[in-house]
Amino acid sequence: MERRFVVLSASMGAGHDAVARELARRLRTLGHDVLVQDVLALLPPGTGPALRSFYRASVRHTPRLYAGIYATFLAPGPGPRPGSSPLAALAERRLAEVVRRWRADAVVSTFHLAAQITGRMRERGTLDVPSAVVVIDFAVHRGWLHPGNDLHLCLTEAAAATARRATGRPATAAGPVVSPQFGAETAGSPWYPWRTTFARRAPGRPPVLLSAGAWGVGSGLLATAQALARGGFLPVLLCGRDERLRHRAASVHGVLALGWVRDMPGLMAACRVLVDNAAGQTAVQALAAGLPVVGHRPIPGHGEEGVREMAAAGLSAYASGPGGLVAEVGRLAQDGPERTRLIDRGRTAFAADAARLIADLTGSPARS
Repeated sequence: MERRFVVLSASMGAGHDAVARELARRLRTLGHDVLVQDVLALLPPGTGPALRSFYRASVRHTPRLYAGIYATFLAPGPGPRPGSSPLAALAERRLAEVVRRWRADAVVSTFHLAAQITGRMRERGTLDVPSAVVVIDFAVHRGWLHPGNDLHLCLTEAAAATARRATGRPATAAGPVVSPQFGAETAGSPWYPWRTTFARRAPGRPPVLLSAGAWGVGSGLLATAQALARGGFLPVLLCGRDERLRHRAASVHGVLALGWVRDMPGLMAACRVLVDNAAGQTAVQALAAGLPVVGHRPIPGHGEEGVREMAAAGLSAYASGPGGLVAEVGRLAQDGPERTRLIDRGRTAFAADAARLIADLTGSPARS
């Protein structure tokens, strides 16, 4: 039976939108209709852009301030603390209108503020269709958790257990939501041009991807790239949409600086290791692509907790300090049992299809 879904995303970087798009694609493949809605657009005019600008500026320029905000409002832990309820309340009326106009059978959140909005509405009876939350962080902070929501789909069983304890509601480990392009291995794969580029740029140096997210955020990115270059690797720095970072990195000897990359599956297929600072969508895409992940110098707050939780789950390695990073990358860049073990472990993370679980929530059997 055809169902209608509203998938709530957020234009905060690119990870939430990537998950929302992939969920929408899968649900449509199962025969359903999907509307993807940016939750920031449901807030009063100007509020969403202001929230995005504040978050971006604090993470980039005042990381200690953001770490304090995260610890105060979001970090897991007992006892009462301020929440996002006032902000969530501002979007309830507009979300109710979207659900009514779309005639939705369920709402799916891929951003923690959206989870608070739907949870509040379900609890108060102003949202009369099921609400699922797709948690895209390894560390499940308080923003993701509201007992009004019907189901939490998490990256790991540890994260699902946290959600169950905190909400008293169903939660399951579905694993990451990643485009199937990252798992494709075909003779016509576009990674061949990347290999040619790397061979011409630095023959004999294994290419190592260094991620800074869509906004080019991270501490010591150029120092990390220089350490990898001195260690005999070709650091491929993903600068996202930060052109200033790309121009700065392009002047560093031995570093290949890239702007916004559309062929991430091909790029990952041509690299040997991903050095990651956020345990976000780039990291789980690497798991699907069979690219070992090393966490290093994580961004504050959810990034730091997520990087450590990902490593604790056995899905990545963690390295502190330049020497430790070079040693860890060197160990995983070489073919051998340790590289194979981490790649195999990463692929086990994809436990279930989140879209099918969401479809089941509405009582609609998914197509085979």
